[in-house]
Amino acid sequence: MSPTPSSVPAHEHPLPDEVQARILARSPAQCFRHGMVQSIPFLVPLLPFGILFGVLASEAGLDLSQVIGFSVLVLAGASQFTAVQLLSDNVPVVLAIVSALAVNLRMAMYSASLVPWLGSAPGKDRAAVSYLLVDQTFALSIQHYEMNPRLSLKQRLGYFYGAAAAMCIPWAIASVVGALVGEAIPEGIALDFAVPITFLAMIAPMLRTLAHKAAALVSVLMALALAWMPAGTGLLIAAPIGMAVGAWVEAWQERRQKEATA
Repeated sequence: MSPTPSSVPAHEHPLPDEVQARILARSPAQCFRHGMVQSIPFLVPLLPFGILFGVLASEAGLDLSQVIGFSVLVLAGASQFTAVQLLSDNVPVVLAIVSALAVNLRMAMYSASLVPWLGSAPGKDRAAVSYLLVDQTFALSIQHYEMNPRLSLKQRLGYFYGAAAAMCIPWAIASVVGALVGEAIPEGIALDFAVPITFLAMIAPMLRTLAHKAAALVSVLMALALAWMPAGTGLLIAAPIGMAVGAWVEAWQERRQKEATA
């Protein structure tokens, strides 16, 4: 069932009523365009990030068709970087695939968060969303849905597809550009700056409550403490611990509210 205003916490729809009314009046096509427009700032870090992947993949021995296949079929930057790095270190292919899948397990948490908003979509749309689900499309969409909980399913899908079109297609193109012109890029240009900037840009606007901030802080501290683990697998431990802390803080706040009103 789609969320309704009564089933969404008050902090999750901060937009004024007149603004929400204009958003609710949009057609799915207009929502698609809105998703594309709101994705534009993410292209600033995403394009050099994609170029960097193309450069590294080319240096690892992948030809152009393999780079294209990697970006189109996998469509997950962190997992792609992990797999390429391991393959460059002559790690067995099976281990590289398993490590890439492990890094991408965060998508399972993203999917669970989107179920209340897109879970009632037809099977073909759920399959498309699962394929196009990346950090940026998740961050934009979940924030938009929470701020506008009365959107119809078609409007939500339109927004998601717009965000995906604006980011996933340029990602593949940037990977190809990196593979083609990688050798011409001076070593002094540190394209890897795009990775932390992208994640900071996604996370910062979403830290709106004490529970969000507690979850983020604990996740960061745990990730740093487990940085010694191979292929970023420490994140798989840090993320659920952070989520558990955030859930505990939210439950604690609700108990205090009930006690204060009792």
